[in-house]
Amino acid sequence: MAMNDALNLRQLLSPANLRQLGAPLLIIMILSMMVLPLPVFLLDVFFTFNIAISVMVMLVAMYSKRPLDFSVFPTVLLVTTLLRLSLNVASTRIVLLEGHGGGDAAGKVIEAFGSFLVGGNTAVGLVVFVILTVINFVVITKGAGRIAEVSARFTLDAMPGKQMAIDADLNAGLVDEKEAKRRRKEIAQESDFYGAMDGASKFVRGDAVAGIIILVINILGGLFVGVMQHDMGVGEAGQTYTLLTIGDGLVAQIPALIISVAAGLVVSRVGDEGDIGGVVIAQVFSNPTVMALTAVIIGALGLIPGMPNLVFLLIALTLGAMAWMRHKRITEASLSAAAAPEQAAQAAMPSADSLEASWNDVSQVDVLGLEVGYRLIPMVDKGQDGELLKRIRGLRKKFAQEVGFLSSPVHIRDNLELKPNGYRIALKGVEIGGGEAYPGQFLAINPGRVSGPLAGRETTDPAFGLPAVWIDASMREQAHALGYTVVDASTVVATHLNHVILNHAAELLGRQETQALLDHVGKDSPKLIEDLVPKMLPIGTVQRVLQNLLEEGVNIRDMRSIIEVLAEHAPRTQDPVQLTTKVREALGRAIMQGLFPGNAEVQVMALEPGLERILMQAMASGGEGGAIEPGLADTLLRQTAQIAQRQEDIGLPPVLLVPAQLRMLLSRFLRRAVPSLKVVSNSEVPESRTIRVTAMVGAQG
Repeated sequence: MAMNDALNLRQLLSPANLRQLGAPLLIIMILSMMVLPLPVFLLDVFFTFNIAISVMVMLVAMYSKRPLDFSVFPTVLLVTTLLRLSLNVASTRIVLLEGHGGGDAAGKVIEAFGSFLVGGNTAVGLVVFVILTVINFVVITKGAGRIAEVSARFTLDAMPGKQMAIDADLNAGLVDEKEAKRRRKEIAQESDFYGAMDGASKFVRGDAVAGIIILVINILGGLFVGVMQHDMGVGEAGQTYTLLTIGDGLVAQIPALIISVAAGLVVSRVGDEGDIGGVVIAQVFSNPTVMALTAVIIGALGLIPGMPNLVFLLIALTLGAMAWMRHKRITEASLSAAAAPEQAAQAAMPSADSLEASWNDVSQVDVLGLEVGYRLIPMVDKGQDGELLKRIRGLRKKFAQEVGFLSSPVHIRDNLELKPNGYRIALKGVEIGGGEAYPGQFLAINPGRVSGPLAGRETTDPAFGLPAVWIDASMREQAHALGYTVVDASTVVATHLNHVILNHAAELLGRQETQALLDHVGKDSPKLIEDLVPKMLPIGTVQRVLQNLLEEGVNIRDMRSIIEVLAEHAPRTQDPVQLTTKVREALGRAIMQGLFPGNAEVQVMALEPGLERILMQAMASGGEGGAIEPGLADTLLRQTAQIAQRQEDIGLPPVLLVPAQLRMLLSRFLRRAVPSLKVVSNSEVPESRTIRVTAMVGAQG
């Protein structure tokens, strides 16, 4: 029994349990001070603790890189306010009970603040107390509360845009589901934080008002107690109790002022580049021209007769020296940056000893390459922990998960022929995409429903062609509030690269990738692969079938079903087109699921019966590549594009349902004119899905 009691006591006193009990015990202790008398020494301890905790809170606020790093601040604000009010009650009790005994009757801390800080002068003490209260109430607390209120409103307005940016990163493979969930939670916490700060600032304002009221009550109460109960003269009682009351008020108001400053520092933070001290020094003292002009102006004022010449000239010389050192540092950095391309070019020049050609000089073309200008090098430099490198790794992993095979790695290199901020995406040595990115800035993309313009460098989103603006980091929140989707420079390049890879997935599936994919499937189903390749089909035919699927946006994750269909039909045909048709029919459920998720009604376009008969005749007369009369082809393209656009405008995927014999012909014919169009055959739609034709291609009117 004793052993169990000892074990329970040890568990109760464990660090985890003590931390959990700390907050409730602190609140109970604070409330107890309002009703229980405290000894003078303990009151000094609590007053000193109050000052220490307020200084600590202010320093934590200064060294927090973003507001959410100090998300518990509204609660701390409430607890410290409650602590000050409890100390006011406890000190009032001691001042009125023991104040007649002298200056230190209410404790050394109150005596020090009442005598030393204001020189024992009650008039000076009253003025200082009122000034501190006005500064706290009218300036700092009111301003911090207003910032918190506006920030909460703008944060709430910007939430949809931020959510869209997170969804865009998730869809592009730049972040995983766990990271997306963390970011969404952070956005919600940010809105809750500013809302809580708006409410918590009211506690500090109320504390300032309470301080004035308590001061008046204590002075009047002290006069009454001193004169009526201790037979003191009115002047003596007024001097004694007023001085103690002022000391008591200053002990409470100075920590309140420090806490209010901390609240202002937290809610007025913009960006998360570093702590406040480092950011202020970096931004205020970074421009040598500003410091030089300030030095000239201060120096000119210092030459005016009657001015404190020594002080003005000393500050002017200090600012001038700082401006000169800053200018020298910037000049050296510019020369180093300018010399970097030249040094790289010289390093690329062959030396006299290596002019003899060899097979080592023959380099293979990279399957997938990314070339960047020299200003984008930090984004892809492993030594500098380039953000773009991480995003590309995540992008390649997401591509493998969604499409069904592992693409070639992206080979990244710098290219001095590009613009400093330019980049180029190449597939087998041929450029298939490019653009510009500006590190340190953000691209605000207009999704079509923004509420106002933005000042910046106008451009278009390189991935999807939407209108966009490059903006400074300071305008990020404003862009979110206006409804823009805001992404950083590395995300712009990664999203463009992801878009290009998805559009060229078929070309990325080479013979080597196909063999690696079959080897991977063969680990789980070795017999299936052995029976198909190369006994029934050569690997080139399998590759062509898979490429046909990828060209039309069909993923190849279900390789088991694909291999089984190929093995079933390979004895009858070796034609990749016919085999692709059979595979698509087997994957029909997955294809329709991707176009119309769930069990939603399949709302598609269809061919007018007369047009369908004409196309069938053309197909019969010309075989697989049956020719379509030019006038009919032009009409077919134009009407299909118009109807597909109407489908997209009402939120439906542009899907054309045709007979199986026409599917391949029309898919190849219409794909270039209407890239977003998907052509499916009747045999690919599962029997469980309901079909509804929303428009007819070729119908008059």
